[in-house]
Formats: sequence, structure tokens, C-alpha cells
Amino acid sequence: MKKLTLYKICFFSILIIGIVMIYSSSSIWALYKTGNEYYYLIRQLLFFGVGFIAYLISSKIDYNFWKKHSNIIFIICFILMIAVLIPGIGLVRGGARSWIGIGDFSIQPVEFMKIALIIFMSKFLSNNEGIMRKNKYFYYIMIFIGLIFGLILLQPDFGSGIILIITLLLMIFIAGMQVKNIVIGLIAAIIGIIAIIAIAPYRIERIESFLDPWQDPLGSGFQIIQSLFAISPASLFGYGLFNSKQKYFYLPEPQNDFIFAIICEELGIIGGLIVVLLFAALIYIGYKLAKSSKDLFASYLAFGFTSLLMVQVFINIAVVIGLIPVTGVTLPFISYGGSSLVISMFMMGIIVNIMKNTDKDLDFEYKNEKKLKKFKLPFLTKFYKKHSDK
Repeated sequence: MKKLTLYKICFFSILIIGIVMIYSSSSIWALYKTGNEYYYLIRQLLFFGVGFIAYLISSKIDYNFWKKHSNIIFIICFILMIAVLIPGIGLVRGGARSWIGIGDFSIQPVEFMKIALIIFMSKFLSNNEGIMRKNKYFYYIMIFIGLIFGLILLQPDFGSGIILIITLLLMIFIAGMQVKNIVIGLIAAIIGIIAIIAIAPYRIERIESFLDPWQDPLGSGFQIIQSLFAISPASLFGYGLFNSKQKYFYLPEPQNDFIFAIICEELGIIGGLIVVLLFAALIYIGYKLAKSSKDLFASYLAFGFTSLLMVQVFINIAVVIGLIPVTGVTLPFISYGGSSLVISMFMMGIIVNIMKNTDKDLDFEYKNEKKLKKFKLPFLTKFYKKHSDK
């Protein structure tokens, strides 16, 4: 139970940091845009309320429920992914048709698809143990993943597509994918990414601005330059909470993808490191859970959700500090956004439920083994261990 408690402490600490930093980073922009400096904070608190309800529900429902209904969940999310591409249904914002809804209140189907696809893949891999060692199934899975990736690219949402692809590849890798198929997959992925970048001029601009942001400091290189201006002079402890300079119309919409830059600017390297360590703790405990769970579905599910979190955190922070080109990926639990926050909290509730069930199984095993030792019947202890593993 200590592991579960630590997990919750880290999780809610990140959420609290997120809410505080949403207000700090967005107040100036919100006042200019809406006349209300609390505009984004109020909306994020509403999203948090919905997300907390989703977290409570998913933490109480046995995780096997999602296995039982994985097919219908995936089909619904797949329909939503198609619906968002239909003019009149899908909403266009910032050049991307990624939302369904009315006005400002909308959902991003790709966020739901992330969860649905991990659940679906966890069921498939757990029901077909060792199947990824067979070449033909590897190719079937790659075609299936490519179809989903294609739908995401049509929006276009390259960042979400990359996150999902990497997460699924990690899942099939631990399922026993052969080394030669890993090489084939990597080569195919590299060729595909190069082709996708080549056919979209704005992606080429992002690559060029990544290599040399100063060649277009007021255009494609503007965001990354302002992000580095926020991070580099902040020193060990930063300028202090609410004292960011870059949020004064230098860093565009700082409450979104580049909120980590504001965290580093106001709270310094220490503040940024604390956020990274909190995420690292969640990821470490999540992978330990995946390893310790005796239920194969629970193991894949915990691994998939944890990998999704790890990949998204890594990509977001790497973009903010200038390690990779801008991809438009949010920082989980911290960046402003309704669909991302609610779905991420829902995901964490499922992990908590898996953790509770795993702890019960381990406690039961420990107590029974203790009873057997008490009666000094070592052959029964061996018998119990042998059959409990099955």
C-alpha cells in the first residue's frame, strides 16, 4: 500500500502544480483576450472536476471491465476519429480539424483513441501470448497501426500520432517481437516520417527552425527562441512564482505546450527538476506494477499507459528545451486542455485499480505462504508456489 500512496501523492502533486502554473502562465494572456485573468484557471478547474470524477469511477471499476468491453470502446473511438474529419462535425482550430463539439466546449477524439487502442492492444496481446514472434501477425499489427496513424495525420496531429505509434511499438516489443522485425519496423518508420515531413512544407520549416531558429526568429523559430529565453536566465530558483517575463506576450499562449518553460523561468532549475522527478516516480512505479502483476492483461495495460505517459512527457520537455523540433504535444496533467486532462486522469484511475488488485493478490500470497511456514510443511510451501505461479 505504500507504493499506492506514493503514486497518489506524486500524481496529485503534479495536478496541483499544473493548476497553479495554469493561472500563473495564462493570467496576462487571459486578461488581454477575455478581460478576465482567471478565464483559463476557471476552465481548467472545471476540467479538473470532471477529470476527478472520471478518476474516481475508473479507480473503483475492476480493470477487467475494460477488457470485456474493449472492442466496443475501440469501435466508438474509431467512429469519432472518422467523424472529426467530416466538415460541419469536426472543428478547425489552428489549422487542425481535431475537435468535436460546440464552440469552446469540445473533445479531442484522438485523446480517447489513445486509451481505447492501448486497452484493445492489451487484450489482444494477453489473449495471444507469443503471437508477436510470428512474422505474419507482426505485419498485420503494423498495417493496423498504420491505419490509425493515417487517420490521425488527416487531422493533422503529427505529435499525437508519433506518441501513439511509439507506445504501441513498445508494447509489441515486450510482447516478444523478433529483432529482425524491430529493424524492419524502425526502417519503415524512418522512411514514413521522412515522407510525411517532405510532403508538408510547415513540417520542413519546423525542422529548419530546430536546426537554426535564428534564421527566422519572428516566424518558425519564434516559439523555441522565446522558450529558451525563459529557461536560460532563470538560474537555480528562478524569478519566483507569478514573476515570469516571457508570459507578457513573448511566448505565445504559454499555458499550453510550452508551460514547462514558464515553470523553469519562475521556479528555476529546482522547480523543473521537481516536476521531472515527480513524473519519473509515476513512470517507475507504473513499470514496477506492470512487472509484478500476474494478470497478463493488467501487465500490458499498466505498461501501455505508463509508456504513453513517459513518451508524452519526454517529447514535450525535449521540445521545450530545444532537443527535438516543435510537435505540438502537451505536458500531461499540467498543460491547459480539457480532453487531455480528463482522459489522463481517467487513465490514472485504471492504473490505481490495477495496483489495488495486484496488492491484494500479493497480500493473499504472502499470508498463505506465512501460514504454510508456520505449520512447518515445506513441501506444501513448494506446492503452493508452484501452482500459484500458474
